Amino acid sequence: MDGRYADCERITLICDNLNTRTKGAFYEVFPAERARQYVRRIEFVYTPKHGSWLNVVECELSCSTRQCVAGRRLGELRLLQEEIATWSGDLNARQRGVDWQITAEDARGKLKSVYPKIIL
Repeated sequence: MDGRYADCERITLICDNLNTRTKGAFYEVFPAERARQYVRRIEFVYTPKHGSWLNVVECELSCSTRQCVAGRRLGELRLLQEEIATWSGDLNARQRGVDWQITAEDARGKLKSVYPKIIL
């Protein structure tokens, strides 16, 4: 926030629901005044607890690490980018889906609190 985003008036931070991703965590790490300055600039957006797209991303990153780069030293960024591009291209060509273990009807009931309320 003091580096790359120093000139940003407001920052949107998309978080999963891990308990460390709270405003209070800033107060544990920084002096109160500095923590308050940071927190005032951040808009915290939390993903749903279950069925989150963030879960999918975390799974994909884990798979790419294990299947593509684990145990290897890639000395150049260009080489890493090529390896990841090849791996993800092969994976995307298979059009693999996510096998959620919840029905759409159950999800609507359990996740209704995260959907916006539309008033007509």
